[in-house]
Amino acid sequence: MPTPSWTVGDVTVHRVDEIPLPPATGPWLLPGATAEVVSQHPWLRPDFADPDGTPRLDSHVFAFVVAGLRVLVDTGIGNGKERSNPAWHGLRTDFAERLSTAGFPPDFVDLVILTHLHADHVGWNTRQVDGAWVPTFPNARHLTSRAERRFWSAYDMDPARRQMFRDSVVPVEEAGLLDLVDVPEEGAEVAPGLRLVPTPGHTPGHVAVELAARGRTALISGDCVHHPVQLARPDIGACVDVDPERAEATRRRMLDGLAGTDTLLLGTHFAPPTAGRVRRHGDGFRLEPVAPDVR
Repeated sequence: MPTPSWTVGDVTVHRVDEIPLPPATGPWLLPGATAEVVSQHPWLRPDFADPDGTPRLDSHVFAFVVAGLRVLVDTGIGNGKERSNPAWHGLRTDFAERLSTAGFPPDFVDLVILTHLHADHVGWNTRQVDGAWVPTFPNARHLTSRAERRFWSAYDMDPARRQMFRDSVVPVEEAGLLDLVDVPEEGAEVAPGLRLVPTPGHTPGHVAVELAARGRTALISGDCVHHPVQLARPDIGACVDVDPERAEATRRRMLDGLAGTDTLLLGTHFAPPTAGRVRRHGDGFRLEPVAPDVR
């Protein structure tokens, strides 16, 4: 299957698909994004919402080569994981094969950036071998913000979250592959042209990922924006935001900084066409889609 991609300067950013998320995901995750709200913003259809106004969401990762490094941003849900969310439980997808087809065989990935430590962003950190969870990317540094790991270390986790850490985070730590990064307000460069940008609120240590190459830039959102309806209505938050007020303030600041620029916004959960440029629209913003190349 061809891999959708976008060109940022001299860097090709690939979207490697895992699964479309089921229709029930939108109303659960974004309860404020009702059919009535969605219908007030016709530009959301047909790409980002169903005819009945249900938001569409996807699970995918972004992969690219920068400074000679094969990089992944987030790792999706993963196969064979025990999850309380039925849509994420016990998946059997061909994601690893798609990743290899795109030019990123797991053994050759150099850097994995985790925008935050939620189950649908860390799942392919590990795969099961002989009953044990082992790193999928054994030769890669895995980066997340120090504030993110510190928060969850002190958090009173429920059994489902403890299970996720046991199968998808701890094995990477025990293998010595997880590096924690201090991310100041101005961001942290982790490779030439690659910067972590603090975007707290969804989780306390959440980061977006900025890519700059030959005068062009792209920003990979992580979960500071789940769906384009949040451009039109930045006040709409996710039910799993740790700090909803901070998440909204972060989203507004990010969108305001992107509006009217040439920076490509790549949504970690945006349904195809997935990418676009932020434009001011009425009292909010809208996404001007940029169709991918198919390679």
